[in-house]
Amino acid sequence: MRRDRLRAQTVTAMPPRQPRSVTEIAADPDRPPPPGSADSVGDGLPPPDFEAQTHAQEIVQASGTTFLAAMKILPEDRRTAMYAIYAFCREVDDIADAATPAAEKIGRLKNWRREVDRVYRGDPQIMTLRALVRPVRQFNLEKDDFLAIIDGMEMDALEDIRGPSLAMLDTYCDRVASAVGRLSVRAFGAEEERARRVAHHLGRALQLTNILRDLDEDARRGRLYLPAELIDAQGLDSRDPYTVLGHAALPAICTEVARMARQHYRMALQHMRRCRRGPMRPARMMMMGYSALLAAMERRGWRHYAEPVSLSRPRKLWIAVRYGLI
Repeated sequence: MRRDRLRAQTVTAMPPRQPRSVTEIAADPDRPPPPGSADSVGDGLPPPDFEAQTHAQEIVQASGTTFLAAMKILPEDRRTAMYAIYAFCREVDDIADAATPAAEKIGRLKNWRREVDRVYRGDPQIMTLRALVRPVRQFNLEKDDFLAIIDGMEMDALEDIRGPSLAMLDTYCDRVASAVGRLSVRAFGAEEERARRVAHHLGRALQLTNILRDLDEDARRGRLYLPAELIDAQGLDSRDPYTVLGHAALPAICTEVARMARQHYRMALQHMRRCRRGPMRPARMMMMGYSALLAAMERRGWRHYAEPVSLSRPRKLWIAVRYGLI
């Protein structure tokens, strides 16, 4: 017998109940919460903000990020959290890259810093940050990591970075990439200390790969992220982006940055292997995709830094299946 028929027969056999007063209904401890209340989805978390979630997802999809495939393999609630994290990063990055005076950019980033505080109070005004209210509670996302990302964007906003020291470059990578990783591994479901070590190394590896990929784009903005010590070692005293990029020593400098990235990839993999496999699948997909991109740039050669490099669709599919599903 079907369960709904059995239930109907049981209900029919019960004696009629007297209607309750409004006061009795309101006092009933078993009464379900009204739609939109903090417990309306039954998990004690703030209710989903569907408008803000859709906004964040649209930002991710419009960006064309290579991370989208890794996000898609996540369960819905974790995927929604990652969309919100990525949208946050994208919007503050756009502020730092805007062709506006530094003071204006710093002012806007300070507003986002205040809004991050409001996320943890549950009442942000910016649409993207509204999408974070539920995930920060659900996955224990740390405020310091969001603020670190803004710190990194302020480094770009204050002045064009040109030939930073290795120490400054490491700080920059931690803020704009490893902090994102620390948020991400929590959204993936990996909260063990090893996962933080994965975020530490993988964030730096991905950012160094980005720096090598975006040499020409950054130079057009007046930026040069190749470290000062490596430039100086080649006898170059200029920090002008195109002077460095046009120098015969560029391949040697880039080869060393690529070596640094490879070392971080190796360390990330070493820690990843000691984490639970399931939550690490998105991180592994990102790592293998970017590692393959770095290899493609190495094959192309550093003298041709302005020639775009990308992975073929079959290669991307193979990475998705091999590291995301198996």
